[in-house]
Amino acid sequence: MSAALESLMRDVPRPAQSRHDWLGVFSFVGVGAGGALAFVVLSSVAIWMQTGLADWLVNTLSYAVLILPVYLMHHRYSFGSDAAHRQALPRYLAVQAMALVLAAMFSYGALNIVGLPTVLASIVVVVLTAAVNYVVLRSWAFAQDRAGIALAM
Repeated sequence: MSAALESLMRDVPRPAQSRHDWLGVFSFVGVGAGGALAFVVLSSVAIWMQTGLADWLVNTLSYAVLILPVYLMHHRYSFGSDAAHRQALPRYLAVQAMALVLAAMFSYGALNIVGLPTVLASIVVVVLTAAVNYVVLRSWAFAQDRAGIALAM
């Protein structure tokens, strides 16, 4: 390209290689696995303590208690997001609700349509649901506010 043409072009910084590529995937899996382990420990201990609450309710409350810490870990470590919590948290909660629906659909398909054994069906459900979660969280829940970025430029 000639020097005259280059002088007319704006200097646009090239986007840096995103840290979300493989590091983000590994962090996502690590945070998710840590959250799952924390859930198993917390719900097991809470049920063992015989609180008088039904076991299903103890499990539900244990899961609910872990939503915020897992959200914060994903926000910081999995996605390195600088999206405001007022934007990201409601979106994260919406993705969690969507994940429940997806898990139900994937479970029905794996068990009733395909006829997979229970353990294999559970693995398929976890992998498919986690993959969809990762894509939606990365591209929507933890994405920066595009309108705010455009106005800032």
